[in-house]
Amino acid sequence: MDKKGLKIVTIGGGSSYTPELIEGYITRKDQLPIKEIWLVDIEAGREKLEVVGEMAKRQIRAAGLDWDVHLTLDRFEALKEADFVTTQFRVGLLDARVKDERIPLSHGVLGQETNGAGGILKAFRTIPIIGEIIADMKIQCPDAWLINFTNPAGMVTEAAVKHFGWKKTIGLCNVPIGHRKAVSEKLDIPEDELFYKFAGINHFHWHRVWDKTGAERTYDAIDAIYGLAQDEDSNHLKNIHSATFHYEQIKDLGLLPCGYHRYYYIEDEMLQHSIEEFERGETRAQVVKETEKRLFELYKDPELDYKPEELTQRGGTHYSDAACEVIASIVNDKKTDMVVSIENNGTIDGLPYDCVVEVSASITAHGAEPHNWGEMPSAARGLLQGMKAMEETVIRAATTGSYGAALQAFTINPLVPGGTLAKTILDELLYAHKKHLPQFADRIAQIEAEQPEVVEYVNELMKSN
Repeated sequence: MDKKGLKIVTIGGGSSYTPELIEGYITRKDQLPIKEIWLVDIEAGREKLEVVGEMAKRQIRAAGLDWDVHLTLDRFEALKEADFVTTQFRVGLLDARVKDERIPLSHGVLGQETNGAGGILKAFRTIPIIGEIIADMKIQCPDAWLINFTNPAGMVTEAAVKHFGWKKTIGLCNVPIGHRKAVSEKLDIPEDELFYKFAGINHFHWHRVWDKTGAERTYDAIDAIYGLAQDEDSNHLKNIHSATFHYEQIKDLGLLPCGYHRYYYIEDEMLQHSIEEFERGETRAQVVKETEKRLFELYKDPELDYKPEELTQRGGTHYSDAACEVIASIVNDKKTDMVVSIENNGTIDGLPYDCVVEVSASITAHGAEPHNWGEMPSAARGLLQGMKAMEETVIRAATTGSYGAALQAFTINPLVPGGTLAKTILDELLYAHKKHLPQFADRIAQIEAEQPEVVEYVNELMKSN
C-alpha cells in the first residue's frame, strides 16, 4: 500500500467512541502517515459530530500533528479516494436501542443490543445501511478497506462480504481483547507470552490458550477464572450482568467461553436480571444514554484534549484501539495476531465455507489470514451451527424484507420463545422502528391497519422511555 498521505473516513463520526479512535491513531503516528481524517454523521447527529470533531482537532493539535480533520454530513463526498472506511454508526440512535430492550422485556423476553429479539431488529435496521455505504464506496473508493465495528458486527460484516460483495471487509469487536487480558491476569503471565486461539461467531465464540513453552493452559485458565473463586472479576464486560458460569459445564467443554455465552448457558439468571432492570427503568440503553450525556458535557470542555477515563464506562473500551491496529497492520504488513470477523474459508469445520466467522488471524497487507481451528466439540458445534443458521436467516430477512424470514429468525433464536409470543414481539418491534425499516413497509402498514392493539401497546410503553 502507498503510505503517502492516508485518508481515513469514519461513518458515525459523532460517536462517543471517536476520541479513543483518534487516540489510537495518535499512538501509531509513526506507523500511519495520515493526511486526512473525515468524520461523517447524519443530520440527527450534527451536534454530537461538532462536539466530538472539535475535541478530535484538539487531541491532534496537542500531539503536535498536522492532520486535517473534516466534519461532514455528506457521506458520498467524504468517501472520495478514501484508503480506509471505519463504521461505528447506530441506526435510530440510542432511542432505538431502548425500544429493542424494553419491548421484549415487557413480555418477559430478553431485550439486548446484539442478542435475542433486540439484536435481530438492530440487524434489520443496520444491514440495508451498510449496503448503501458500500454502494457509495464502489463509486468513490473502490480499493478501500472497510473496517466494521457496527453491531451486530458479525451479521453486518457477513452482509457486507457475502451479500454486498465488499471482500475487503474486516469486522471487529472489543470482547476478545478483554478475554485475552483476563486470562493473562488470572494466570499471572504477560499477555505477550501467551498464544490465544479464538473461534466462533461474533459474541458467540470460544478460545484456547498456550504458554511460551508450548504447554496448553486452557484448563488452568478455566480453573482460575471459573473455578470455586469465581466472582464478578471473571466478567470484564461493562455492559452485561456478571452472572456466574457453571464451572462443571465449562470444565467439561474444555474451552473458555465468550462473556456473552452467559445469555445462553445461564439464560434464566440473565433474563431475570434484565427484567429487574426494566422494572426499575434502568435497561442498559437507558444507562448508556445517561453515560453519553456526561461524556458529551466533558467533550465540550475547550481545554480537554485527551480521552477521558469516563469513556471506559461506555462499554466499548479497546474497540477503537483494535480498529487502529488493524489499519496499521495492513499498512505496514505487521501480521499482528488479532480476533476478527472474516470469511470462514474452511477455518471452522461444520460451517458454510462462505459465511463470516470470528476467529484469530494474522493481519497482513492483503488482509486477514485466519488460524485454522478445525472441529468444535459437539456441545459447542450444535449451538454454533444453530446460531449461524439464525444469522443467515436474519440477513435474508433484512435484505429482502420478507416477514416470513423475519418470523423464522425469531423462531430459530434460542433467546426468543416461539409461537404467538414471538410473532407479537416481532410485530411490535417492526411498528416501533417503522421509520428505519422501509423494507418491511407493507407489513408495518398491515399491522397499523389490522392490529390497533399493537400500535396502542407500543405507544403506551414508550411514553415511559
